[in-house]
Amino acid sequence: MRLSRRALLAATTAATALSCAPPASAAPHRRLHTGFERLAADAYTLLNGQRVGIVTNPTGITRDAQHVVDVMHADPQVDLRAVFGPEHGFRGTAQAGGSEGRYDDPATGLPVYDTYLKSGQPLADVFTASGVDTVVFDIQDVGARFYTYIWTLYDCMEAAQLAGKRFVVLDRPNPVTGRFAEGPVLHKEFATFVGRQPISQAHGMTVAELARLFNGEFLATPVALDTVLMTGWKRSQFYDASGLPWVPPSPNMPTPDTALVYSGTCLFEGTNLSEGRGTTRPFELLGAEGIDGRWAAAANELGLPGVRFREAYFAPTFSKFQGRTVGGVQIHVHDRAAYDPVRTGVALLVTAKHEWPGFAWRSDNWIDKLTGSTQVRTAIDAGAGPDEVVAGWREELAAFRRIRKEYLLYR
Repeated sequence: MRLSRRALLAATTAATALSCAPPASAAPHRRLHTGFERLAADAYTLLNGQRVGIVTNPTGITRDAQHVVDVMHADPQVDLRAVFGPEHGFRGTAQAGGSEGRYDDPATGLPVYDTYLKSGQPLADVFTASGVDTVVFDIQDVGARFYTYIWTLYDCMEAAQLAGKRFVVLDRPNPVTGRFAEGPVLHKEFATFVGRQPISQAHGMTVAELARLFNGEFLATPVALDTVLMTGWKRSQFYDASGLPWVPPSPNMPTPDTALVYSGTCLFEGTNLSEGRGTTRPFELLGAEGIDGRWAAAANELGLPGVRFREAYFAPTFSKFQGRTVGGVQIHVHDRAAYDPVRTGVALLVTAKHEWPGFAWRSDNWIDKLTGSTQVRTAIDAGAGPDEVVAGWREELAAFRRIRKEYLLYR
C-alpha cells in the first residue's frame, strides 16, 4: 500500500509529538505545563548532544517569569549556542515593522541573530553561520493569521530544512482558545509576511499544531520536526485559565483582551481609521476625525453576540492621527464564548463605511493582504451587509477546517 504524502507525514511527525503528549488518563483540570516546562523537566533529553539555537522573544518565559534563554544558558544539561530574534526583537525593544539587528546579548553573552524579513536560503545561511544543530521555537502566538510570529515559524522551518537542521517547537496556549477556525482563507496570490499560506484569519490552533500543518501541507520538503506539547490545556480555555503570566508579544498587544479582538479589528490597519495604536487600548479603540456617536449606535443595532460598543474619543500618541482627538468606538466584550471577532470586525467596517463619509481603504489595498483576497473589500464596496460578506468565505473556510482537523493535538 502506498501512503499519501499527508498520511506519511502524519505518521512520522505524530510519533515525535505523541511521545510528549498528555496521557489519556490526565486529570481534566490539572495545572497547565508548557512545552518548555516539560522539556526542562525531562532534563532537556530531546536536545542531548545538540548545539542548540532558539527562536524566541520576551514571551518565552517560565511560570515564575524567568526568560527561557536565561534558564537554559545557566543549565549545563543543554548546550545553548545562539538566539534568533523575530520582528520586535529578542528582548522586544522594536516597534511594529522593526527588529533589533545582530548583537551579543548582555545578560548571557550569546550571539543574537536577526530573522526579521529573512526567509529561504538567506535565513538558512544565518542558521548555518550560527553553528547550531537544532533550532528551537518558543514564542507566544495570539491566534490571528496576520500576526507575523507564525510566519517566522514557517520561514524558520523552511530555512532549517535547507540548512539541514532539526526543528523543535515548544508549545504554548492559543490565548483566545482553540475552539474554532473563523474568517476568510488566504488566497496564494495575496501571500505576504502577514500571510504566507492558505489558513483562515483566526486559525484556532497552537504553534505546535501549526508547525505540523505547515510540515504536512505547505513545505516543499518537510523539516525534521519534533513538537513538545502542553499538558493541562483544553481547546475551550482562554489565556487567564492557564495560570501563566502575560507578556505582551508585541508593543501593541498589551493584554489578552487585545488578543481577543485582534483577529477582527486589525482589519482597520487597511483603512484610514485609527486602529488604536498610540493608545492604551490598541485594537479595542477605533476611530477617526469626524466620527461621532452614530457609529457606535449603528454597531449596537446589529445585536452582535457577546459584544457592545461605546462611543469613544481619544488622541493617539503615535501612528494615525498622532496628537489629534478622534471619535469612534470602544469594543466591550461581555461574553467571550459567544463573541466572534472576525464577524465583529467586518460588521464594524460595514457600519463605519455607512456612517462616516470620510471612510477609505488604504491606497495600497492593504486590506486585501489582511483578509487574504479582494472578497471582503469588494463586497463591502458593493453595499453588502455583514452576513453577506461572511457568506462569501463559507466554502473555503469549510475546506480549511477539514484540513485543520487532521493536525489538532488537544481536546
